[in-house]
Amino acid sequence: MSRKTSAGHLPSREAILDFITQSDQPAGKREIAKHFKLRGADKIALKALLKDMADEGLIDSAPGRAFHKMGGVPKVTVLRIVEVADGNVIGVPETWHAATPAPKLRIIERGRRSALGKGDRVLARTEEAGKGWRAYPMKKLANASEMLLGVVQEDERGKPVLTMTDKSKRFSVPISDMGDAEIGQLVRAEQKGTRDRARAYVREVIGDAMEPGAFSAVAIHKYGIPDHFSEKVLDEAERVSKQPLKTDKREDLRHLPIIAIDPADARDHDDAVWAEPDDSADNAGGFRLIVAIADVSFYVRSGSAIDREARKRGNSVYFPDRVVPMLPETLSANMCSLKQGEDRAAMVCHLRIDAEGELKDWRFARAIIKLTHNIAYEDAQAQYDAGETALAKEVLTPLWDCWKLLREARARRKPLDLELPERRIVLSEEGKVTGVAMRERLDAHMLIEDMMIAANVAAAKALEAKKQPVVYRVHETPAREKLEALRDYLRSMEMNLALGQVIRPELFNRVLERVEDEDMRMLLTMQVLRSQTQAYYGPDNLGHFGLNLGHYAHFTSPIRRYADLLVHRALVQGYGLGGKEEGLSSDDANKLSTICEAISGFERRAMEAERETVDRYVAAYLAEHIGKIYHVRITGVQSFGFFVTIVDFGGDGLVPVSTLGRERFAYDEAAQSLTGEISDTSYKVGQRLKMRLVEANPVSGAMKFEPEKLEPLPYEASAKRLRPSGRRAGKYRQGKRGKPRNIRK
Repeated sequence: MSRKTSAGHLPSREAILDFITQSDQPAGKREIAKHFKLRGADKIALKALLKDMADEGLIDSAPGRAFHKMGGVPKVTVLRIVEVADGNVIGVPETWHAATPAPKLRIIERGRRSALGKGDRVLARTEEAGKGWRAYPMKKLANASEMLLGVVQEDERGKPVLTMTDKSKRFSVPISDMGDAEIGQLVRAEQKGTRDRARAYVREVIGDAMEPGAFSAVAIHKYGIPDHFSEKVLDEAERVSKQPLKTDKREDLRHLPIIAIDPADARDHDDAVWAEPDDSADNAGGFRLIVAIADVSFYVRSGSAIDREARKRGNSVYFPDRVVPMLPETLSANMCSLKQGEDRAAMVCHLRIDAEGELKDWRFARAIIKLTHNIAYEDAQAQYDAGETALAKEVLTPLWDCWKLLREARARRKPLDLELPERRIVLSEEGKVTGVAMRERLDAHMLIEDMMIAANVAAAKALEAKKQPVVYRVHETPAREKLEALRDYLRSMEMNLALGQVIRPELFNRVLERVEDEDMRMLLTMQVLRSQTQAYYGPDNLGHFGLNLGHYAHFTSPIRRYADLLVHRALVQGYGLGGKEEGLSSDDANKLSTICEAISGFERRAMEAERETVDRYVAAYLAEHIGKIYHVRITGVQSFGFFVTIVDFGGDGLVPVSTLGRERFAYDEAAQSLTGEISDTSYKVGQRLKMRLVEANPVSGAMKFEPEKLEPLPYEASAKRLRPSGRRAGKYRQGKRGKPRNIRK
């Protein structure tokens, strides 16, 4: 092996590669520096050189920060068993980020019979053998679901401990084996022992816990969200994206001023709209509306590598700092994204809206479109309100006039009307959180929402008419037990909920309308939301309770939702809009129930991951404001304390009962309250208070508050509070002046 020979100079890239590939031990920065006898400033320069080599694609880092040649396998790594047959056990690296496909390694086990099964995980030493790889298991590991995800920190004695990323786990586990992890790194660890004897053994280093992107990385690892595409999928996406659009088989709508209205920070654009007054004799006062959606089914065929990967993901996952797309970016952010001034394949829904805002009829077709504008909600609203630009007069005004009819029909339908604010994380160019704000709800938002709902209804009804399988978006009527719990809660607030035979959304709307106080209305909104069932995808039409619709399917977002892609394929099949390979396969139609169950689960996974990540960003922002007083609202009460939400931007935290003073607090579950036994101070759900932030943990997203100030109890009350009664009274002794002493705390 080459070795550095003169002081003050770094080894060449070739020398480092030689050492990494020929070393019989994992080679990290420490081993490389030792081998080449680097000290002081040279070690710092080596770190920069290794980063450059990684950026150039020469090396990659394995878990534990050891390096290996790009495309190779680390000397020691975690393998997942993918095949056990005829005495052969095959594993693949659990993490693989190289451009080449992950290699398969033959597992060489001691003993006659294999102790490993498919899905098992092992820590193994590896070696290259001819054109293949062999692996020698060192230790069988726990399943990924049994692993701990946390950050390596030091306790008060300077000992390494694992702090959990899960806010419900408010404890740390001593680390017995750090591996190559360092303080402050996010790791996956195996736990051995329980309770006081629990110890953590680091098995994988994920990265620096406070680096930009770490909070979303926590969620990705915790929920096992697939975030890398294989070379096969990427190659296929590149190939299909170059398919020519044959205008002779599509409606040419490039002459229409179709526009897309999206969030300012949108990463993809899959829906666009256009409207004009309908001059048909049978639709006086009505409108023609086109909802144009990216024609993903043209590029992603059933059973293809891209399709199989998209089904594994179910949907895109949106974090404040990144998106984990359902489709490769070649499609999701390019050819399937509707962009201003560029020809795009679209599946269009031609709607006629009558003067009452009802759907008169509809038709689906494949088209080629060219958007005149991609515009943000805020800009669209501002231009429409000003009414001065050509866009406002010629495009936005007809859209708004059409929408007003849809809005009137919506008001008559009386869907569930819950005003749920959405938090927006403001990030710097470096990825650091600089603020938290609430997204403003504009007419422009509701316009797009109502037009998409109209297209979704049309899609469900069209497929039913064509006798095609339908992936419905189902939202069932609330369960009786949840309604009774809500009724009990309302009774504690001296309100009544009349539960008749037929439950309709307007029942909840009337309850909310009776509350004038803004804080209380927001609180009731959350309680009503908790009483609802969770929406899901299914092949049976059970209606959409929240929207008060009898026919509803998701059609408008096939870039980011697999359910919509299935609906598009069924439309292609039903309307004869393409070849058999572009429609819904008979195999998918036969197992639609299973597919729907899977993608519904993936949707719940994404929602939880997104919510937890936002919580971590909020905690990271507030970690720099410890001690600050905030206006909060009590959102939940338990015997151990109560939960509060910051009024301005929704950060959630706990106020432990121990911070409320030395008196005992009685917990009333029905009234959702804590009441002091001496001061009679009461804390109830919905109450607005001033609280001091005392803890904000970006790792878990957990926060703690305490009262801004506590009024001290008078001495007599304090003595009464502390004086035991019953059998414990014998252990209590009085001082000379009748004051308590030897009090057990």
